[in-house]
Amino acid sequence: MRAIQFDRFGGTEVLQEAEVKVPEPGPGQVRVRVKAAGLNAIDGKIRSGAMESLRPTPLPAIPGGEFAGVVDALGEGVTGVQVGDEVLGWSDTGSYAEYALATTIAAKPAGLDWQDAAALPVASETAERVLGMLGVTEGETVLMHGAAGAVGTLAVQLAAARGARVIATAGPGNQDYLASLGATATVYGEGLVERVRSLAPEGVDAVFDLAGKGALEDSIELRGGTERIVTIADFRARALGITFASGVQEKSAERLAEIAQDAADGRLVTTVTAYPFDQAAKAQQVSDAGHGRGKLVITVE
Repeated sequence: MRAIQFDRFGGTEVLQEAEVKVPEPGPGQVRVRVKAAGLNAIDGKIRSGAMESLRPTPLPAIPGGEFAGVVDALGEGVTGVQVGDEVLGWSDTGSYAEYALATTIAAKPAGLDWQDAAALPVASETAERVLGMLGVTEGETVLMHGAAGAVGTLAVQLAAARGARVIATAGPGNQDYLASLGATATVYGEGLVERVRSLAPEGVDAVFDLAGKGALEDSIELRGGTERIVTIADFRARALGITFASGVQEKSAERLAEIAQDAADGRLVTTVTAYPFDQAAKAQQVSDAGHGRGKLVITVE
């Protein structure tokens, strides 16, 4: 099968298309013919070697933690799914490939296209997990740094669904976008503390940092301490006494199915930019640069 892989750490130039053996599903796994693969910021961090101390990666490796596709084969003991079923989920073997193995999957609603489906597993799990860690409840005000990306797009909507008010930061070009999702938008950078205080004179109850661009000090000032601040992007967190949330921890097929249905029905907005399979390196370059809007995906066929 065709796959994008890397056999050494480095920039996007290490990503190469290769012919590799089609994986065979083990007990509890399914094999999926991938239609679209979701791309996440962590893909680039793993490829560069920046995550080696936290998440060692045997080489060669196929990037990608999520997909949408068609079930192609079943491993021993798998029930509740059949060959030919359309699904989305988390990949056990890397999703930048024609075939991937998976343990946790959900049915893809008929009204949800492949690209939008592939955008959901990692971003929705991360958004909901961090909102849970922060304990966001109705009537509270949440500040989200760098909220125009894949996780932020869903986090804004999911926080609003909890009854919270969201103040979200992004560049000038994404202000209207964040407002369309239900957030009160403002730009990041110098003067942020004063801008947020003018928007929320009563203060902010929690902070979700998705940007990793030096906003933690401002967050501490706005919160009056380090409580109820979580980052998924700033590795300085521990030194500052702030929680760093890393990795997928709460894979739920049932919740993913609900999220997918909400997206199919229009209750949850997804924004996707797709790249063809042979432009996976370009897609990771865009991801590495940051400042994107919504989700990047790679179409496999």
